[in-house]
Amino acid sequence: MTPLSLLTDLRLNVAVRPFSSPFLAQLQTVKDGFGSALVLVFMVGFFWGIIKIWGGANAISKGDSEGKGGILAGIIIAAAGAIMAALFTIFGMQDAVLTPRF
Repeated sequence: MTPLSLLTDLRLNVAVRPFSSPFLAQLQTVKDGFGSALVLVFMVGFFWGIIKIWGGANAISKGDSEGKGGILAGIIIAAAGAIMAALFTIFGMQDAVLTPRF
């Protein structure tokens, strides 16, 4: 089977039955896998962000003026997933937003 015949077959199957192609079923499985991996990224990012915020607050309490940057970086790291989902939604790419699967 050549790539051209695979694309032709995909186009014909989608034209007749839009969501019954096995190729699309495999894409859904890949999307679900990314959703599961996204949970790990969110959890690590959240805890890393909390540690950065805590470190920034500790630096401020010791008189370091760069602690504010640590707090800001921690907030951005901890909320990175929500920030990216909001940006995708604002720019009309809602289909690119994955739901983490716990």
